[in-house]
Amino acid sequence: MTKHIRPAASTLAAAGLIGVLALAGCSSDTGSSDTSAEKKEAGTEATTAGDGERGPITFAMGKNDTDKLQPVIEAWNKEHPDEKVTLKELAGEADDQRETLVQSLQAKSDEYDVMALDVIWTADFAAHQWIAPLTGDLAVDTSKLLKPTVESATYQDTLYAVPQNTNGQLLFRNTELVPDAPGTWQDLVDSCGAAKDAGKECLTLQLKQYEGLTVNTADFIEGWGGHVLGSDGKTPEVDSENSVAGLRALVDGYNDGVIAKNSTAATEEETNQAFVGGDTAFAINWPYMYTNAGKDDSKVKGKFEVSPLVGKDGVGASTLGGYNNAININSKHKATARDFIVFITNEDNQMSFADNSFPPVLASIYDNAELTEKYPYLPALKESLENAVPRPVSPFYPAISKAIQDNAYAALTGETDVEQAAKDMQSAIEAATK
Repeated sequence: MTKHIRPAASTLAAAGLIGVLALAGCSSDTGSSDTSAEKKEAGTEATTAGDGERGPITFAMGKNDTDKLQPVIEAWNKEHPDEKVTLKELAGEADDQRETLVQSLQAKSDEYDVMALDVIWTADFAAHQWIAPLTGDLAVDTSKLLKPTVESATYQDTLYAVPQNTNGQLLFRNTELVPDAPGTWQDLVDSCGAAKDAGKECLTLQLKQYEGLTVNTADFIEGWGGHVLGSDGKTPEVDSENSVAGLRALVDGYNDGVIAKNSTAATEEETNQAFVGGDTAFAINWPYMYTNAGKDDSKVKGKFEVSPLVGKDGVGASTLGGYNNAININSKHKATARDFIVFITNEDNQMSFADNSFPPVLASIYDNAELTEKYPYLPALKESLENAVPRPVSPFYPAISKAIQDNAYAALTGETDVEQAAKDMQSAIEAATK
């Protein structure tokens, strides 16, 4: 689920997420683009392909973010009176949304034509053959979309969905405590003295044992040159030298007091409260916090900035969030469904998303001068997204996430050392993906 602009797998998932796991090919070599004259660019009007599969469709999406799609649906329906879209709101919680969709798809129902999938569900739905591959008459040109978002919608070198919106993490900084943005993790560590002298925490992030811990652990692994899975999208690499170095940096940061001790009980909201309340010099969170930090009752109003995450040698790797729109394999109106999910990515609709703190996937939006003036975090978010790492594109993602959470938490809390945690994580992921 995506709420505001936090990442799609948690109820706080909002702006999102941001190097890339080389788990699947990008749009230029996945069959997700088509050079034939009859196919049109992402964001353009409908093609004439598959006229026999045209007609009214239903669009299913979690209720927390449907307000962003209502204007899009209204615009489509005005232009396509014979192919109207009906919105079907799903539950607010991501797990409940998934359960509803899975039950319908397992029954081979066509009640939902288009489904807004959390990015971490796409591979699972594709592996079960519940969603239609976007090839042939359903092919889509994704060349103008942010590359990491396309990778999140690609499974086994085939595009199975069109990214709708995205999200990436940002590093928030209290400029009163730390005037200059760090360029590396070590720079951040070295700047903590000023925060401690002021009686403040240095860095707060989400290390509670839930999806947020998976996300932040992956950030450190990728930011040190490691990977959760290898390039084949199957083989775990969390026990590699670079991956272990990233996990060690996270654990050392926690043990040394660089990372606030209360982070092991923090979700996105506790992180938001700590930064907006002026209690921490740095915070890692989704872009929704930018608005909160600028409010009149914020302790950091007028004295904070954002930048991409930092890694071992420079810009770090944020995890990618957001929704991917997929077509039900049982839909009777796939041609209309295809054209509708392309319509969502046109410039007007993606601009609307940006105006509603719903990070767009159309790359050009982030270079719009008027929007950048209105939302100063956009350049940092774009850089974060361009260096983003999709969560493992795997049908076994829930088990992979649990393996990361369990073993990273054990290392953070001293139940095991970093090397053993990495070995145990590796074994658990191997067992999960067999």
